[in-house]
This record gives sequence, structure tokens and C-alpha cells, in this order.
Amino acid sequence: MAHGQYENKMLSWEKKYYDIASRNTDAGRKPVVGITANFGEYGSQLAEAYYESVRMAGGVPVIVPASESIDELDDLLLRLDALIFSGGGDINPLLLGEEPEKGLGGICSKRDMQELVLMRRALDKQMPVLGICRGIQVMAAALGGKLIQDLGNAQYSTLNTQWSMVNGQCLKHSQKADRHIATHSVMIEEGTTLRSIFGCERIEVNSFHHQAVATPGKGMRVSAQSPDGVVEAIESTEYKSVIGVQWHPESFYCLPEDKMLPLFRWLIDEATEYKEAKAIHTQVLTLDTHCDTPMFFHEDIDFSKRDDRILVDASKMRDGGLDASIMAAYLPQGERDDASLEQATRKAHELLDGIEQRIASAPGVGLANTPADLMRLKSEGKLAIMRGIENGYAIGKDLGNVERFSRRGVVYMTLCHNGDNDICDSAARTNNEHGGLSAFGREVVKEMNRVGMMVDLSHGGVRSFYDALELSSTPIVCSHASCRALCDHPRNLDDEQMRALARKGGVMQITLYPGFLRKEGEATIIDAMAHLDHAVKVMGIENVGLGTDFDGDGGVVGLASASELINYTRQLLKRRYSINDIRGLWGGNFLRVMEIVQKK
Repeated sequence: MAHGQYENKMLSWEKKYYDIASRNTDAGRKPVVGITANFGEYGSQLAEAYYESVRMAGGVPVIVPASESIDELDDLLLRLDALIFSGGGDINPLLLGEEPEKGLGGICSKRDMQELVLMRRALDKQMPVLGICRGIQVMAAALGGKLIQDLGNAQYSTLNTQWSMVNGQCLKHSQKADRHIATHSVMIEEGTTLRSIFGCERIEVNSFHHQAVATPGKGMRVSAQSPDGVVEAIESTEYKSVIGVQWHPESFYCLPEDKMLPLFRWLIDEATEYKEAKAIHTQVLTLDTHCDTPMFFHEDIDFSKRDDRILVDASKMRDGGLDASIMAAYLPQGERDDASLEQATRKAHELLDGIEQRIASAPGVGLANTPADLMRLKSEGKLAIMRGIENGYAIGKDLGNVERFSRRGVVYMTLCHNGDNDICDSAARTNNEHGGLSAFGREVVKEMNRVGMMVDLSHGGVRSFYDALELSSTPIVCSHASCRALCDHPRNLDDEQMRALARKGGVMQITLYPGFLRKEGEATIIDAMAHLDHAVKVMGIENVGLGTDFDGDGGVVGLASASELINYTRQLLKRRYSINDIRGLWGGNFLRVMEIVQKK
């Protein structure tokens, strides 16, 4: 089929939903920034400098009310586009597993508890965050970092012997001068976001603190220090909009030249992009075409709750704006005698049972078999799970198993995994025993075409790929693959394979398995986007998507779990993809193929 026959047009089951969703956007409003406050005798208290700085930068400030309810805080975060954690009293050291030292000042445990929860949930949702003074300390504490309770005691010199103090002493960090007067300098590290914001290596700041950050916590780094080595700023190392500063930048708003305004403008710019990404997620269906989470269901996983043992659960899906995922019943390649093949088939059914049982017990989550099911569930405010099989080993040598699995709702099957099987040769651990598809494998592809199951060549060898592409009467897919031109791995597709797949109307879903994104060094979201951009350039925008391989060792810095997938949308926006492009890249292209296959 010609490449042009598969233009990214809205399908019948999409149009009604998108007509409704397009009327519910708020693209024109300014970003709303929540600001935490002190808890005083008469309720929440906040200096006007905070909200005036937000207004001057182009945002709408609101005070975060006192609440101890996680549900209430979550509901509030849905209405905000960024958060500022303001200054205030000391943090209760007992919350950090420490005993109080004599220099500890006044604490408010109620505020501590709220802000630690609020910080963690905001970071779970990838929300832009700016921590100011106490706020930088809350940020570090929430991420498992360490604090210095009092700069004036011995703990300072003990924890920070690597720092060069001024005359062997700590600077004065609690000034008596007016709040808008700078009293010491700060050196900003090269290559940091903070350096790009201010455009210089040295700035002058005010100082009103006796506590400080000792270690910045998971996923953070020190980005600025004062001359005595006190940490003055920290920021994300994971391509996230998270910065904490120890000084009070809001206090400079009253000056004719507010040199701190760039910091607030950065926050508003990030909040604007985050708001736009959230709006897009109301207008498009977001689908991850491959995860291996069912491998962990035997560990008594409650899919409805956030669970650190898995990368995909209902909580993370909602945090990341992921509407749907295709969960694979994965089978490693094993022996091929009759008993082993029968066991493989049983195992596949058990994994599918596990998917169905977990989803049945998860409120607000439903199983889907068709693209129309996905859109219906989204319109009802529910998450959706589809079923796939990874490794045709699951059918053994019984062609009838293809239809049996199809009746169970399996939407695709990879013909193999690592290692050859009775269907075809694999891209990895192969002996090339069939020279591509076997005779049985050719019958399997025809049967998959007949029953409306997608043929997935994610793990197929090159000859198997071309055999299936030529034989299949419907487009084939690679539910999780990447570009060999950028990372020379046999599991990746070369440019000619990608062009051939596109000519036949198929799709390739970029995977987040680190070893398929780069050969050396740590893979990041930037590498994943480079593969996506390359695939779009080679194949066309209508033939590319995302298949994370979460819980199958997929996940990279910046896209480490389902909760971080809104960052994918933000990267698409940075690259100027249109909303129609994003709709296709977020699953529309894959579902276009699914509809063709299921109609066959």
C-alpha cells in the first residue's frame, strides 16, 4: 500500500470525542501558581512580595490553604500549573529521622507534614516547582536529602569539610539589612538551568536563614554556592522544571530593576508549557503500546495504588496523563519440546488472567479490545488496559491458539522474543534456523490476519521482518523498537526497514529501553526524542509512536515511569509538533493500524 494512503486523519470513533474535548480547553488563560504560606493565628499568611513577583512574571498567584488530606491536596494540584514553596520556620528534624540541636528555631509540624506531602505529589506529577529559602530545604528533605539544622554549630564544618570557608568561618547568612538589599554573592555552576536563567556565573543575593541543604536529594544537584560553600541552589538532573534557591528572590520585586524577575519568568514559562501539555492530554488519547507490568502481578500488586515495585499502575498513569497501556503477557524463550510448549501456553493464559483480575479490582480502570473501547473509557474518565502477547512461543505449534488468544482480547503478538522459535528467527540470540519465517510461521501470520490480531515484529530478525511485511495482508507494527542509525543494536530497525514499514502503512513505536537508545553512557529523555525525531524524518509523522517497555527494563532519565510521561508531551511541544502530530505520536497512528487490522 502506498505511504500516502495512511494520512493521519481522524477516525470515526475519535471524531465525536475530540469534537467535545476541543471545546474544553483553557489555552488562553494565564498559568496559576500555588504558593505555600505560614500558618498563623488568623490562618494562612503570605508576604505580598511572593504573589507580586508571580504577577509581574505573568502568572496568577493563589495561596495554598492548610490541609492534611492527601486527596484534597491532589485535587488542588489538578487546578495548578506550578508551585512555589515559600520561606518560613525550621523543619522538624524528627520528620527526617534526626534529633533537634540546640540551635533549632521555631517549627510548625502541621506545615511540615503538608509541604512534604505536597512537594512529593507535585514532583510525582512533574509539576514545575520553585523552592525559596525554607522551600529549598523542603525540596531536599522530600527527596531524601539532608539538612544542616544550624550553620553556627559544628555540624556545618563536619558535613562540609570539602568547602572553602571565608577565613575559616561561615558567612553571615541572616542579614539585618532590608530584605531587598543584597549582602553576599553566589557562584552559579556552569551548564545549569540556573546559569541559563541569569546568564552569568555570579549574582548578589540577600540572606535570611540559619539552616541549609547538606545534600540535595535524589535526582537533584547543587547548582550554586556562596563563597563559604553553603548550598545556595539546587536543581533537577532529570530534565524537570525543579529549582530551589536559598535566598529570597521575591524581595527584589520592589526595585526599579528586579534582577530576580528572570527566575519567576522561568517558572511561568515552564508552567505555561506544563499547562499546555495538560490541555493536550484532555484532547488526545495517550497510549503506551508496550509494558511488561504483568510480570510483577504475582507479587500481590494492587494496581489501583501507587507501588514502587512497578513502573505502571493506575496512580502513575493518572499522574503522567497516560490514558491507556497495552500490557504484554511476556514469555522468555524456552525449550521447544511438547511439554515445554504446553507449559508456555498455560503461562500465557495465567498472565492474561492476572491482567484481567488486577483490572477488575481497580476502580476507574477498564479493559479495552478496540480503539472505540479506549475512547469510550476516556470519555467516562477511566483508564484503559489492552492485552498483548510478547513471544509467539505462547501458541506452541497449535495454530488454533491464535484465535483463542484473540477471543481473550489479545490485540497483538510479537512473533518471537530473544531466541528463535517455531515461528521465525529472532534479532537476538539467533541461529537463523529458518532463514526468516518458518512454514508454520507463515501460517501464523495468515491466521493473525484472519482473526484481526496485529503482527508485531519488535523482536524479529531482519529476514523475518521482511517476510512478514511481504506476506501480511494488513500493516504490521513494531510495538517497541528504536533506530539502528542512532544505536547499532540488532533489535533496532535500520532506515531501510523503517521506510519499508512506512510504505506498507505500518508503525514503529520508539522504546525507552536504554540499551536500544545509546551504546555508551546513561540514556535520557533527550536520547529517546532523538530516536523519535529520526523515525519521523525517515518514516513520516503518521508512522511513529511510543512503546515504553516499562517494567521490562524500559525507562530512562526524564521518562522513568508512567508518572513522567507528560514530559514526553512537553518535549514534543518544545520540538514544535502540532496537536494533530502529537495525537498521532501519542497512539493515534498505532490505533489507525489496529482499526485496519480488526476490520479485516
